[in-house]
Amino acid sequence: MSLQTPAVSVRKLQTALHAKAKADPAYRFYSLWDKVFREDVLRESWRRCRANGGAAGADGVGFEEIEFGGLDRWLGNLQQELRVGQYRPQPLLRVWIPKSSGGQRPLGIPTIRDRVVQAAIIVVLGPVFEADLLEEQYGFRPGRDAKMALRQVVHQLQRRRRTEIVDADLSDYFNTIPHGALMKCVARRVADGRILSVVKQWLTAPVVERTGRTLRQSNEARRTRRGTPQGGVVSPLLANLYFRRFLLGWQRVRPEVRQATAIVNYADDFVICCVPGFGSEAMATMRALMVRIGLQVNDRKTRLARLPEDRFDFLGYAVGRFYSKDGKPYLGTAPSKKAIQRVMRRIHDETSRRWLGKTIESRIAEVNSVLRGWCGYFNQGPVRDAYEKLAWYTQRRLQRWLARKHKKPGSGSRQYPHELLYGKLGLYRPTVPARSSPRAKA
Repeated sequence: MSLQTPAVSVRKLQTALHAKAKADPAYRFYSLWDKVFREDVLRESWRRCRANGGAAGADGVGFEEIEFGGLDRWLGNLQQELRVGQYRPQPLLRVWIPKSSGGQRPLGIPTIRDRVVQAAIIVVLGPVFEADLLEEQYGFRPGRDAKMALRQVVHQLQRRRRTEIVDADLSDYFNTIPHGALMKCVARRVADGRILSVVKQWLTAPVVERTGRTLRQSNEARRTRRGTPQGGVVSPLLANLYFRRFLLGWQRVRPEVRQATAIVNYADDFVICCVPGFGSEAMATMRALMVRIGLQVNDRKTRLARLPEDRFDFLGYAVGRFYSKDGKPYLGTAPSKKAIQRVMRRIHDETSRRWLGKTIESRIAEVNSVLRGWCGYFNQGPVRDAYEKLAWYTQRRLQRWLARKHKKPGSGSRQYPHELLYGKLGLYRPTVPARSSPRAKA
């Protein structure tokens, strides 16, 4: 009996797979399915899914229900299904979330059973494809994050003087990836038929949408043969794999263009940093490559920004010319207006009338969670103005909420002063980091 915890043994497996893939870029893995249903892999996959939380899928079965019925028995049954080849994906539950640019974005939520299997396949395939992903890609990768991508953009502006920016936008990237070409990307490294079959089943799984008390099922993905639904555990890896095709194509463009440009990619967001004079050609080349791989550029949102005169938004930050305390201009970043508006809308929702029945402690805790998360990400560059604006707005919203809750007249500013909010009630006050610098370093 092994004394290793699932996390330790899984790390050893991943290290071995990554080392093999890195040592031989042309190697295809023929036997991976038996590793997917290993007990330690399934337990570690469950742990990761449980930590991420989330609502139940189309079957209505939640994490608590599974644990109440016996996690060991549930994992054992799932392992047996995978071992004998009886596993079949269940339909996705479609939910809609607001987009930052307006409108709504569909999410396809797998059942917890399917999430665990997807996580198990990611445990196995993730290290293999990590060896192949390119330096330009920052999204959903170990040891990388959005702010690293942002700092790379600043580096290109400040150090490399690539100040013409192709601010690109793809139309519904996740839902338009062609299945055939995507499966070729997977099969280039994976020759295990069961793995390929299950991935294809996930791509073509039907979608269930609740409308009142009725359920409506559709299968647009099977009809169009496109899309990897956002909301699935496996979708970020597949999206990265397909965007790699564009980056490989970029390596074969005209040498002068390639040497004068640098691409920074995070999920479906990317910019092309160009030496002045190469922006227009880079944009035209990008459009042609996207057509070749079956993707569509959003013409309305794609533009060429010439800094320092222009600004552009990337990963929630505004990138452009700012001024230091002594009045000197520099190219850097600050929280974008849209990012500030979004967090204010979130604070507004968390302090609306529908929560009047909740305790003060629970509301303060929810608001603090929003503030800490937002400030933890938006802590790069000149953030003081954004923090002060957010703090003032949050204070006013909570004062109004408390006045309504306790049926007090007025706005609540006198009855619930900021000393009470930040003192006894424990409201989090956004504070500029001690080492915050307006010049983000790469």
